[in-house]
Amino acid sequence: MTSPIEAEDATASVALDKNPAAKTTAADAETPIGRSPGQLMWMRFRRDRTGMISAVVVILYFVIALLAPVISALYGKDPYTLYAQEPDYPFLLNDFAMPTGAFGGVSGDFWFGVEPYLGRDVFTMLLYGIRTSLYMAVALTLLSVGTGVIIGMVSGYFGGKVDYWLGRITDFFLAFPSQLFFIAFMPVVTAMFVSPTDETPTYLRVVAIILVMWVLGWMGMARLVRSSVLSLREREFVEAAKVSGASRWRIVRKEILPNIVTPILVQGTYMLPSAILSIAFLSFVGVGFVEPTPDWGRMFAIGAKNYEQNPSFMLFTGVALVIFVLAFNLLGDSVRDAFDPKTGR
Repeated sequence: MTSPIEAEDATASVALDKNPAAKTTAADAETPIGRSPGQLMWMRFRRDRTGMISAVVVILYFVIALLAPVISALYGKDPYTLYAQEPDYPFLLNDFAMPTGAFGGVSGDFWFGVEPYLGRDVFTMLLYGIRTSLYMAVALTLLSVGTGVIIGMVSGYFGGKVDYWLGRITDFFLAFPSQLFFIAFMPVVTAMFVSPTDETPTYLRVVAIILVMWVLGWMGMARLVRSSVLSLREREFVEAAKVSGASRWRIVRKEILPNIVTPILVQGTYMLPSAILSIAFLSFVGVGFVEPTPDWGRMFAIGAKNYEQNPSFMLFTGVALVIFVLAFNLLGDSVRDAFDPKTGR
């Protein structure tokens, strides 16, 4: 038998729930929507104004490098022509072979001025210099990151004698003073393929630079990956994968690698601008690119010799290089903070 109180409560409940479908819909609308780690990372990155500006600057540099021939064609000049010897520009250089115009010869025909002694266009030299440096730095970074990831994962996951010997190999390469050996090994590598009396082709210089810098540039990534793998290989999800009968390759590929993508990506963003600076350094000291290949380091070398007479030649190159390196480093910081908010600046 139903009591009056129970009957009254039932009536009130029915009266309050006249539209149960609407109540369910409202509850569903208030349910939080799940987001993947990638979506959360992108949301945090979009809120970082510094990171977004840096990303736009970096993308702009890559677009300029890709479209350098198109921009040069629209501009009407190239980085190889000696315009001081052209009949259309008879007074481009003075008696001391310095640009006659103000600020290094800046004018409507030559937006960034002209090169001392030869009279080449600085604007197109800078465009093709960006192209040369970025292409090589991307290739070098991919090789160094790939090598470091493989050696670091093998060393950290297998441990024991494998870890010991790979660690000693890494220590051996870390013992080399990189800048000094860049200078010392470059002539050795090129002499293996070309006689010292012959001119070294540009493609061979590219291969030699990448080879030398790759051999001496993967150790930092290997150390980072090894330490990350050591902290993960004893975790519960890895042990569960072993118990389930998963192969070592599957454990490394499915369980460990996805959890170390963040440090790999962040370290890679720091390695690329460092590679650009190293490539420029080799050309600056005379063991990298030579005439007539446009390159940031070679432009710095020319500007350093004529800084007092023509400071603007180095200025444009220096500003372009500083902006790119700064933007890429800031981008790396923003990517790190987006993946791991605890490290926020």
